[in-house]
Amino acid sequence: MSLTYDVVIAGCGPAGAMLAAELRLHDVRVLVLEKETEPASFVRIVGLHIRTIELMAMRGLLERILERGRRRPAASYFAAIDKPAPANLDSAHAYLLGIPQPVIVHLLEEHAISLGAQVRHGCTVAGLEQDDAGVTVELAGGERLRTRYLVGCDGARSTVRKLLGVGFPGEPSRTDTLMGEMEIGVPPQEIAAADVSDRRFSLTPFGGTMYRVIVPAASVTDRTEPPTLEDFRHQLRAIAGTDFGVHSPRWLSRFGDATRLADRYRVGRVLLAGDAAHIHPPIGGQGLNLGVQDAVNLGWKLAAQVRGWAPDTLLDTYPAERHPVAADVLDNTRAQTELLSPEPGARAVRRLLIALMDFDEVNRYLLEKITAIGVRYDFGEGPELLGRRLPDLDVKQGRLYDLLHRGRGLLLDRTERLTAAGWSDRVDHLADATAPLDAPCVLLRPDGHVAWIGDDQRDLNDHLARWFGAPAFT
Repeated sequence: MSLTYDVVIAGCGPAGAMLAAELRLHDVRVLVLEKETEPASFVRIVGLHIRTIELMAMRGLLERILERGRRRPAASYFAAIDKPAPANLDSAHAYLLGIPQPVIVHLLEEHAISLGAQVRHGCTVAGLEQDDAGVTVELAGGERLRTRYLVGCDGARSTVRKLLGVGFPGEPSRTDTLMGEMEIGVPPQEIAAADVSDRRFSLTPFGGTMYRVIVPAASVTDRTEPPTLEDFRHQLRAIAGTDFGVHSPRWLSRFGDATRLADRYRVGRVLLAGDAAHIHPPIGGQGLNLGVQDAVNLGWKLAAQVRGWAPDTLLDTYPAERHPVAADVLDNTRAQTELLSPEPGARAVRRLLIALMDFDEVNRYLLEKITAIGVRYDFGEGPELLGRRLPDLDVKQGRLYDLLHRGRGLLLDRTERLTAAGWSDRVDHLADATAPLDAPCVLLRPDGHVAWIGDDQRDLNDHLARWFGAPAFT
């Protein structure tokens, strides 16, 4: 069977659609298989955090997403503790963006298709076999496809992960939480008055009288049974002393605190991303964001492998970088879940944390953790900026992120004497002595992380080769 595609992606959720678009920026032949034929039946609002918003700006998607979302002031909402963001956050996009999940999925899928990705709905992976040259993918119904790489973005119950035999260790669900979006029948001041130091519920506004409500669930015998509005009212009265007049729910759900992380993100020519690689409670709203960030980290590396210029170890940096990030997210959601417990010890720790978050350093640390702007990849010894993402700076050509729309690397050169000429098919060069940067020059990867800092051409060449392979010409 001849190769038909360079990459097949199982799952066209946010991670799968974003990955497809990233690959198409480099002319990779991509097919996305999505089992669902229709959008989700309920309209759940998700929050895009600062780092994900920055990635949308990097790819020229932010304006169309802003048109469909609602901005809210940045805050960590760690364990549903509502503290204003510290001043002077290191981002030009320091806000939370609420947007219906079907809308963001549609926008990302539309973006991938506009770049040339193929998407087939009503298709699922039923089997796979891989060899040194590629992967044979069997679809439900018997059709067989041949591809160079397969990526499982097919959710928490990932068929691809199970077919690979990759372990998914962690903790099963022990406690349940209710979450939904509904109208509130009391004025905002009454909500504010209920915000006492041991609060274990959350009411987040989404415009007008519509709020997202999160509250611990009562004991249930059947977790598959959907919650009712009366369940929310009962739990709010038990915890807050009032049900806030909740009514007219848009959607209601119950979730557990199952927390699992795949043993491996790569087995030969098959990789995992998004919920196929990690699951955790939605406290803090990090799940969708984590999956999109996986996709942007993986996309250019997998494209480099397909296009033939990847250094030998480049693709392995995807699991090396993203597995620890997911492990950290799982840990912080574990901590947040504990802080929502009604037990006296957890409530005491929660009160202590609320007080500690009045310190700017603590508040900033937790916000940077939740929003992923504090992520630093381990690129070895070097300045503090090495391995971190660079904010959207003002540069002489406009905004820095506007220069990353094509998914290429970028040399930001304040010395105006260095060059990336041998890599000009993969790396752009901006000579700008006025750039507001506390470094002579930085080399940015396509995901916006700083891969090198310095002013020596020979050292730069070594790092260009490390991340972008051999030069096309000398």
